[in-house]
Amino acid sequence: MLRKLGTILFLTGSISAFAADKIQSLNLKVGLWEVTHTTSLTGTPPIPPEMLAKMTPEQRAKFEERMKARAAAPPKTHTEKSCITQKDLDKDTLFSDDDDKSCTRSVISSTNTKLEMRVECQEDGTKRTGSFKLEAATPESVKGSMQMVASNDEQAMNINSTFTAKWVGAACGDVE
Repeated sequence: MLRKLGTILFLTGSISAFAADKIQSLNLKVGLWEVTHTTSLTGTPPIPPEMLAKMTPEQRAKFEERMKARAAAPPKTHTEKSCITQKDLDKDTLFSDDDDKSCTRSVISSTNTKLEMRVECQEDGTKRTGSFKLEAATPESVKGSMQMVASNDEQAMNINSTFTAKWVGAACGDVE
């Protein structure tokens, strides 16, 4: 479940972390959860210069126009369902993608009700750094936040997200 929450929160793949830090299992119920997150983006995504160089002047102008409109847009809220298993809770790689070796994480604190960590990624000239905090108020209720910065030599984008999650029931149905 938490892996799914992480997936939801890190829309840009920013928290695909791989490290040996031990995360203590959170005291949460397994089963179906409803997750509501609000995300705001500011700045310009770090597009590699070679990609920008391949754009025609018209394509680049359209791209820059879309980025300005997105930066001016209000935060977006989305709700979805996610299934959490005991295996998800027990994994040391709770919020990570085992195949992504470009990231490292540092667990700042981990208890059965709270988790705080820092993440740093470096890939293809883009650096992503940020922090993630999660608090399980009860075994059926979670809230948290994430702040990330993705940047290269020319552009930077800030990603801020908050979320709440509530346990719906033990059966997940066809939700993964």
